[in-house]
Amino acid sequence: MRVAVVAGPDPGHAFPALALCERFLAAGDEPVLFTGPRWFDAAKEAGIAVRRLKGLAPRAVDDDRDAGQRIHERAAHISTEILPDLSAMLPELVVSDVLTAGGGLAAERLGVPWVELSPHPLYLPSKALPPIGSGLAPGQGLRGRLRDGMLRTMSARAIRNGLRQREHARESVGLSATDPGPAARLVATLPALEVPRPDWPEHTHVIGPLLWEPTRKTLDLPPGDEPLVMVAPSTAHTGVAGMVDAVLAALDGAGVRVAISMLDTPPTDLPPWATAGLGRQDELLTHASLVVGGGGHGLLAKSLLAGVPIVTVPGGGDQWELANRAARQGSSILVRPLTVDAVRAAVRELLHTPSYTTAAQEAASGVADVADAIAICHDVLSVRA
Repeated sequence: MRVAVVAGPDPGHAFPALALCERFLAAGDEPVLFTGPRWFDAAKEAGIAVRRLKGLAPRAVDDDRDAGQRIHERAAHISTEILPDLSAMLPELVVSDVLTAGGGLAAERLGVPWVELSPHPLYLPSKALPPIGSGLAPGQGLRGRLRDGMLRTMSARAIRNGLRQREHARESVGLSATDPGPAARLVATLPALEVPRPDWPEHTHVIGPLLWEPTRKTLDLPPGDEPLVMVAPSTAHTGVAGMVDAVLAALDGAGVRVAISMLDTPPTDLPPWATAGLGRQDELLTHASLVVGGGGHGLLAKSLLAGVPIVTVPGGGDQWELANRAARQGSSILVRPLTVDAVRAAVRELLHTPSYTTAAQEAASGVADVADAIAICHDVLSVRA
């Protein structure tokens, strides 16, 4: 099967797309990844064919403060920009990241079936949940349901506006205003991070996290046998600034070692009980007693799959929602705002309370119940045929 996988270059979206491409390759399929050039070398090293995802650069008419315009109008533009390259590869299926909606629009324009990839829990609104992003658990009892209903009413205008923007974007590239949606949705998360809903969409499948390592290198560990704390600053532009300095200050004299895993240039003036750099996080997690990081889904899912509890320091975007879900599940302590005292207290709590590790291990066990992403994509084609 020739399949085009379309995802933006942000690590939280490019890495799951790369992981999915590796699964396609293992199944004997022929994936081509459309993304930013930052990951071309790593993709080629893994045997994945790549194409530049055109249309990413902001235009003079774009207003990135408007999320609906950023997603939908940019998607229409991207669909036009990638259409020639996409058409030339003759894909039988397109997989489009949920934030790179231009892949789905381009597939429709070519008459090719497409599948949506959500590299995190399902963020579609529900009639039974508080609005996504609030971080709230579903309300209990009459008062709780009334609260959720009021919050949904408050967010309904923004949802309607987004739908209108999507209709306009579709019509601007010659598609009908009515959106038929993808043939299937792949929700790449752990069941423990999903919230049950009575209106789970049809053809929507939890497939487990799609995790990918951007390097084969391993990070040297600090000497000693004290508990190891893995620190991973957020890769998102909405992440909390100053995390590394705050965590180092918090853990000075705490009787732990620290390994800082980061894509950016690491600090050089580290104490002897700390190390930093780019290394495989999956290997580092085999040594870690706990993690301190942003609330991004990639790190959170990777930590839970390893059965390692995490101190989440959420920034913007969906990090607040995810951090609260992990805290309710019992595998995490949420720290906000970021302070030295709060980080120190949270690390001590995780180190001395086994229930957090137990909850992380329970979350990891849920991966046994997820669906097979590649089989779902093959089924989409068989139904189409």
